[in-house]
Amino acid sequence: MSENRYCYKYPHPSVTADCVIFGFDGVSIKVLLIQRGIEPFKGMWAFPGGFMQIDETVEECARRELEEETGLKNASVEQFYTFSDVNRDPRERVITVAHYALVRLSEVKGGDDAASAQWFAESEIPSLAFDHDRILRMARNCLKERICFEPIGFELLPEVFTMSELQNLYEAILEVKFDRRNFYNKMLKLGILTEAEPRAEQASRRTPTKYRFNAAKYAELKQKGFRLEF
Repeated sequence: MSENRYCYKYPHPSVTADCVIFGFDGVSIKVLLIQRGIEPFKGMWAFPGGFMQIDETVEECARRELEEETGLKNASVEQFYTFSDVNRDPRERVITVAHYALVRLSEVKGGDDAASAQWFAESEIPSLAFDHDRILRMARNCLKERICFEPIGFELLPEVFTMSELQNLYEAILEVKFDRRNFYNKMLKLGILTEAEPRAEQASRRTPTKYRFNAAKYAELKQKGFRLEF
């Protein structure tokens, strides 16, 4: 009986989960890729991902593949699109549910289920396997949109950061340049930043103030219909 449990009258496509992993080096956005160790597209670069097992959800699949291929454990992943072009995978009919995650560069240790895992600057990303070039474009657009509604960028910063580091992050994600004074004033006015430590009396005026993200204040603002506009 158990052998026929997943036999169906109608054809069923395979399902995979692919993960676009973004990092930040203080200046620019980085993308994590793995080099495929098997066919198809052996030797080419792609996103971490793989086939969903019959007893797991696509999110569980995404987390499992991330750990196997990059060493990331319990990563916070979010679905952003489903790719279902008929010929997107030469092996068989495959639908992939794409996710993105934001992680600190130091969190990736490398896994055993890929030939290699490496961070790439956006300007240095090679041609990708399958339809992953398209997946990357859509993930990047999604990141730009959501940063105006959610504090998604703070996962890329250290727990304690300077306003310059925060500005660099927003400029890297949105691909624009901000006036320093206007950016600082806007962020401070929102109230979502808390000074991490008192400023020493003898500190030079050039010594930057360090901040922490105030998640409780952000949650309060979001209930009121928060939107960050520049």
